[in-house]
Amino acid sequence: MGKIDEWTQLHTHILELEARGLVTRTFRRLDPERQQTILMAILDEAIEKGPPALNIKQVAARAGVSVGSLYTYFRNRDGLLDFTAELCTRFMGDAFASYTPLLASLPLREALWGYLTGGIEWSREQAGLARFFARAAYHGESGLGERMVAPVATTMRQMVETILRAGIARGEVRPDIDLEAATRVIHALMIAVGDGFLLPYLNTYFQVKDDVVGPERIMAAVIGLIEGGVG
Repeated sequence: MGKIDEWTQLHTHILELEARGLVTRTFRRLDPERQQTILMAILDEAIEKGPPALNIKQVAARAGVSVGSLYTYFRNRDGLLDFTAELCTRFMGDAFASYTPLLASLPLREALWGYLTGGIEWSREQAGLARFFARAAYHGESGLGERMVAPVATTMRQMVETILRAGIARGEVRPDIDLEAATRVIHALMIAVGDGFLLPYLNTYFQVKDDVVGPERIMAAVIGLIEGGVG
């Protein structure tokens, strides 16, 4: 599992979640490495068993802490999952939003290429977090769709809209396109292609790539289709 980088940037979020009662001051006072180890243990357990079947004893074993210690960090098992989902949602939203200005400044083709390839690379680097998100997105467990998937997906869709708006301003995108509808179609297409690369069980259905048609050809084709549709 890839580690979550720049952990210290999450300190503000942890403070806010503490104020909401999702995590205790005891957890907030742990060193970042210990916090990260506990979060990764929660993600691993949730990915393997599914959020509804998350076992707090197994989380403790994975994290190398006692069950009693976990209960000093979180009010209960559901609180542990709520905190993890909220923190991951904020982390992903912050990360994706931070790339938006750069992508919007690039020519349309480069922006679309960066959006797709950058998303795939980020997901591979943050493999545990990406798998947890995918489980929430495709299995709809424990109400994580509305709490976690929808906010992150909204940020991703807004990134696409910002790229298209910048393209219109530069004259690369037709000003008469239905911007809202085009944004949603491109957003969905990019997810299908990206997740087809990342998740073998989806590629079996989507058939995004195989030994004959590789990633480079697929990415060039999808970006060409988008350019042709909006250019």
